[in-house]
Amino acid sequence: MAMDGIKIDEAQIKKAISSGLPIVVSTFCLTHEIRLQMEKVVSDFLCSAGQEKLKNHVVYCVHELAANAKKANTKRVYFSDRNLNIASQDDYKEGMKYFREDTQNNSAYFLQLQRESGLFVKLVLQIQKNIIYIEVRNNTPANRSELIRIHDRLARARQYKTLDEALSQVFDETEGAGLGLVILMLMLKKLGLDEDCFDVSVAGQETVARIIIPLSQVHVENISILSMKIAGSVSSLPQFPEHVLDVRKLIDGENVEMSEIAARLSKDPMLVAGLLKLVNSAHYMLGKRVNNILDAVNIVGITGVRNLLYSYESQRILGSDTEEKKHMWDHSYKVAFYAYNIARNLKLGQDAVDDVYVSSILHDIGKIVLSNIHPRLLEKIQNFCVSRDIPYSTFEDISSGLNHAEIGALIAEKWNFPETMVMSIRYHHNPLLAPAEFQKTVWMVYLANMLCEYEAGVVNFEQFETTVLESFAVSSKEQLDKLSEKFAVNFRRGANRL
Repeated sequence: MAMDGIKIDEAQIKKAISSGLPIVVSTFCLTHEIRLQMEKVVSDFLCSAGQEKLKNHVVYCVHELAANAKKANTKRVYFSDRNLNIASQDDYKEGMKYFREDTQNNSAYFLQLQRESGLFVKLVLQIQKNIIYIEVRNNTPANRSELIRIHDRLARARQYKTLDEALSQVFDETEGAGLGLVILMLMLKKLGLDEDCFDVSVAGQETVARIIIPLSQVHVENISILSMKIAGSVSSLPQFPEHVLDVRKLIDGENVEMSEIAARLSKDPMLVAGLLKLVNSAHYMLGKRVNNILDAVNIVGITGVRNLLYSYESQRILGSDTEEKKHMWDHSYKVAFYAYNIARNLKLGQDAVDDVYVSSILHDIGKIVLSNIHPRLLEKIQNFCVSRDIPYSTFEDISSGLNHAEIGALIAEKWNFPETMVMSIRYHHNPLLAPAEFQKTVWMVYLANMLCEYEAGVVNFEQFETTVLESFAVSSKEQLDKLSEKFAVNFRRGANRL
């Protein structure tokens, strides 16, 4: 089965599985579209075999091995083009000086050389006698020096016991070099497999990376990564200041006067500044600027003040003192603007609209905590995911304790946030898992976040939950593009007003 633009035949996959025959797909390139096709083949294969639970682990391993195979092919044509002998230690060292830069800057040229040379990456999937066999092949046989380097990397990858250990040592010492193989080995360990289940060898004119998964040995563990550090950080976070808690008690009482709320808020200059910033933002789209605190309180109402306390104090406690944190808060406020407009288009009441808005502002607070634990960790993981063309949420799924949505929900519970906010934070990447009574708010936060990621080129149309899109009357990429452009234009106009 060729993968270059050929539609995947699900019936063919099911027939191969029932007959114990191998499923073979091959390609000479690894574009994003090809990766998605490869993921679909793996997913259909595992589902037909009744092993859906293995999807994230196996997909990651296949992507990593395919990327390595493609890199090996690119090396061959690159060294040949530069008249260098890849088997020579001196030539290899010389060639690798500029390999990455040259091949990235001239990717089309070297891709064409691979096509002309007939170099391919081949995925083979097979299940026999309750054993899954996965092979990724490329027709550039590794030489002796390359095999030594590969097995040396494997030996070093096998020394790590947890992803926490790998992230700390590999990231800190080598900025992520070799991390892909380390994670692959850890994924296999999470499946309960030993190190003998994976190997790389040469067979004829092909290099073969092979994974063997005896299904009788598989048990998907739930290893918590950074769990102790994260739990400690959540429990050590301060509660809201006493005067903020007093305002919350006041606005939750009966027959409260707006003037009294304004008087309490006026004792905290930072809250006053936050309130005025909120009321004069694109969120309310007022015709003139408001500078009076009582007027501001009357405009935002009790729900608006309550939500201000949640969002502004969260930012004050968690901080915005680094570029990374500022970027995350900027993203959150953009998501909030999009969610607010989605809610208004649905003609929801102002209280419901405000709840959606503040839930969106707080949806990524778990990331802030992670950035406090390990500075620049999120940035490095994001870069790793981009380089491997895997969604960040998939990395979180397979690394368990790094799930920022769950961490954020724990923080929200600690601070006694309303359940709507807790659920929006917890399920903003998994909207279909949200409890029915919170579904509408969660889906709006999810869609707003995905639209921002879509606009930034982080996700594509196929990665949106179809059920959620259809609930908002979006059924095509053209409709999504139109909605995205509309929100982006309105956001830029609102930003220019401040």
